Amino acid sequence: MMMVSFVCGVSIWRLVPQGLKRVVQMSCRWSCAMPKKTAICMIALMAMIGVRPALATDYIHELVPEAQKVGEGRMDFMVWDIYDAALFAPQGQWQDDQPYALQLTYLRNLSGLKIADRSVQEMRGIGYSDEVQLSDWHTQMRGIFPDVNDGDVITGVHTQDSHTVFYRDDSEIGRIKDPQFGRAFFSIWLDPKTSAPDLRERLLGLAKNTNRKNNENTERLSSYGTHDNF
Repeated sequence: MMMVSFVCGVSIWRLVPQGLKRVVQMSCRWSCAMPKKTAICMIALMAMIGVRPALATDYIHELVPEAQKVGEGRMDFMVWDIYDAALFAPQGQWQDDQPYALQLTYLRNLSGLKIADRSVQEMRGIGYSDEVQLSDWHTQMRGIFPDVNDGDVITGVHTQDSHTVFYRDDSEIGRIKDPQFGRAFFSIWLDPKTSAPDLRERLLGLAKNTNRKNNENTERLSSYGTHDNF
């Protein structure tokens, strides 16, 4: 029976998105008490039901002292899931003037250009109106953000010196040193004027019912368009 379960687990493991595999592999390095066969079966089951664990990876621990998860939630639009988000901060207590990390695990394919476009649009919605500055940030983000596939993990880290460092899975892909950019970028999720207030509550650990769906601002989210535009 154990051999059958193990074979099934290995077969399903091959279907797990690469980004999730990397997260699982890092998790296994930290916790080895569980037998390997049991771990593979559990991981395979998690993949089948769509569970994507958010874990603070090595680079988060390096840049965010005593990093612990503050909260997590899912961004969706109508019937489409876009990404899972998780916020990490020292001892699980977020402060905007301290190091923290926002980890996004994408649930569908998106172009890097669309991610940059969307980021600038959200900054405008929050209140950033200097078009020269926004254009400069857009250019920098276009040079950093890659096209992402289902399962890819993009993490933005707000460092102690107020730089913003971006990672794809566990590799650094770029950084922007302008402190104003960091404030504007992370405000997309963490500012009270965000277009996703329910997600913000989850990320900050303020949501009373974490099982309810996001009721996002449809007007500002409409730029995601239909399924064909993702």
